[in-house]
Amino acid sequence: MSATSRKTKAQPLKEALSGFLKAYQLEDKYHQTYLMAHWESVMGTPIAKRTSNLHIQGKVLFVTLDSSALRHELSLAKSKLIEKLNTFANQPLLDDIVFK
Repeated sequence: MSATSRKTKAQPLKEALSGFLKAYQLEDKYHQTYLMAHWESVMGTPIAKRTSNLHIQGKVLFVTLDSSALRHELSLAKSKLIEKLNTFANQPLLDDIVFK
């Protein structure tokens, strides 16, 4: 196949990346990683400093905190946090949060 017979449709990088993620079924993983990378900007520095580990399994976010008082306070606001994090991700990424 020669270079001239290739399709040379130019498209914006954002569309190309989106198409790539969709084709390889990596959209959810990308958004999950993006959310965890921006945890401090979403939740604020005081909470981020008390967070020692984050991971997402399925649609559940697991958050390890070093303060039992903060753990209790965040569990009371769990539904608001899920809504806030899903809004930040621009999609329904999480169904639940488990605080450890």
